[in-house]
Amino acid sequence: MRGKLLFLGGLAAGFVLGSRAGREKYEELKATALKIKESPTVQEAAGVVQEQATRLYSEGKTKVTDKLANSRLAETEVGQRFLNKTSSTPEIERDYATSSTPSSGTSF
Repeated sequence: MRGKLLFLGGLAAGFVLGSRAGREKYEELKATALKIKESPTVQEAAGVVQEQATRLYSEGKTKVTDKLANSRLAETEVGQRFLNKTSSTPEIERDYATSSTPSSGTSF
């Protein structure tokens, strides 16, 4: 899926840069891309991907914390600071908590 999107993006960029029709074709292509981006299907897919990324992040964080707790690093000052870090929220969680849902117009 990602490869196809990159290919289509490259194809679109090549068309815009190589087009002799100028601004009119660019505006037409831009309007089409905006229409696709705002379609309910694409927004729903973006929401699903965002949910999966959040789930994978949480699972990964749990695994790393568990591994760290059982390692020699946990006995160091740095390891203890990491394991006891409960007062502040990591940036990725804070950013996700303050962002809008895809259905409200968030771009991906």
